[in-house]
Amino acid sequence: MNQEKMAKFIAECRKEKNLTQLQLAEKLNISNRAVSKWETGVSHS
Repeated sequence: MNQEKMAKFIAECRKEKNLTQLQLAEKLNISNRAVSKWETGVSHS
């Protein structure tokens, strides 16, 4: 799966659960900036 498809997939899954980026980040014990980077395809890890 390429980076753009993965970014869209993460955003769609989060929205299906009616979670904000901050709420998802809190559940995963990460920063909401990390979630934002994932959803925009900026993260390389």
